Amino acid sequence: MFTGKFNHSIDSKGRVIVPSKFREALGDTFVVTLGLDGCLYMYSNLEWESFLTSLRELPANKDGRKLIRYFMAGAADCEIDKQGRVLIPAELREKTGMEKDVVFVGVLNKIEIWSKERWEENDDFDSVDEMAEHLADCGVKF
Repeated sequence: MFTGKFNHSIDSKGRVIVPSKFREALGDTFVVTLGLDGCLYMYSNLEWESFLTSLRELPANKDGRKLIRYFMAGAADCEIDKQGRVLIPAELREKTGMEKDVVFVGVLNKIEIWSKERWEENDDFDSVDEMAEHLADCGVKF
């Protein structure tokens, strides 16, 4: 399980240090793909396979096909170099607005990677109590 928030910078070649807390659970190779809300998702190979299983279960309607294409077209196999860095493909950096400063956020079975600017735009937890109340009605326990 991934938890925590870490700030890092992308170098001029598009490489960024993966937080040491995440490296062991990710393994030597892993997958990075477009995420939701303007971030990237980083999955260990085991979690990626689990995610693919859930994608396969989507309905074969237009929305299902489009969502599968979104995640699969943006997917890239990645590996950590000897300095603990990963090269984020240029197309993924461009689509998510990553230029210099990024934020890694551990989110249960995956890691989200945000441009610092987008993280700050989405780092609004003012209504978290209201959301928790609603989710409690759906059976989620806090």
